[in-house]
Amino acid sequence: MKNLILTTSLIITLITSQFAFSQTKRTPASAGRAEYIEVEPGVKLHVTDLGVGQPIVLIHGWPLSDEMYEYQYQYLVRKGFRVIGITLRGFGKSDKPYGKYNFDVFSDDIYAVLHTLKIENAVLGGFSMGGAVTIHYVNKYKSAHVSKLALFAAAAPSWKQRADYNYGISEEGAAGLIKQTITNREDLIGGLGAAFAAKGTTLPKNTEKWLENINLSASPYVVTESISALGDLDLRPVLKNITIPVAIFQGTKDQLIDFTLAEQLQKGLKNSYIVKFENSGHALFVEEMDKFNSELEQFAKK
Repeated sequence: MKNLILTTSLIITLITSQFAFSQTKRTPASAGRAEYIEVEPGVKLHVTDLGVGQPIVLIHGWPLSDEMYEYQYQYLVRKGFRVIGITLRGFGKSDKPYGKYNFDVFSDDIYAVLHTLKIENAVLGGFSMGGAVTIHYVNKYKSAHVSKLALFAAAAPSWKQRADYNYGISEEGAAGLIKQTITNREDLIGGLGAAFAAKGTTLPKNTEKWLENINLSASPYVVTESISALGDLDLRPVLKNITIPVAIFQGTKDQLIDFTLAEQLQKGLKNSYIVKFENSGHALFVEEMDKFNSELEQFAKK
């Protein structure tokens, strides 16, 4: 009996040691890319980093996160691109510290991520407010790490009307929206699904729910601060500084960003062209997903 116990114990020891040895030799499944990148002490941004090849970097709109590009990730990775989605501070899964939330901060954060990842010659794309962020970034950092710019229903060159600029949201409309973010954020976000759809249509119910869930993950404080900063931003004077190729994607039935803003962008950007989405509102990335993805792929390959 004693010998049997000793034999059994030896077998268990051998099995355990072999299992432990096999675990230490296991080939890592991860590509070693961090999901969170520190952009300043104590502040990390959530980054989706998939695929290999020519990099495409995507910046989300207000008040979304990099999750909005789910169907672009799925498509572009399988077309041989490395696609990177950056969630701006204050939104989605990124850190939400108290402090400044303006376009200098957002641009600095993008630079920190691209520098950390050693990205070069990327196509930089931005949706809605993210479009304004990417224009600001390209101007401030003189196209560092990027070689092309894609603007998707961009809230630019000026989201708000001005004395010499009759396009975009009125001063009163902007003020009312900002007030809603402070007093009635849930209903405001709940109504964005309808506002994102093309005029006269609706988004599928589950698509609305998906976008609403992403929107609700943003910091309420940042939702207000960032849209206020957008209202203060006038990018018209800097458009002439941008000489890299620019593709301007715009839905013709957009209820939030009028098509005239895309035309203003084209006038100011020397090396740009417009891609019309005839059946899309603001959510062109899902309303005409196939066209959106293929046009972005073609632009990246030019």
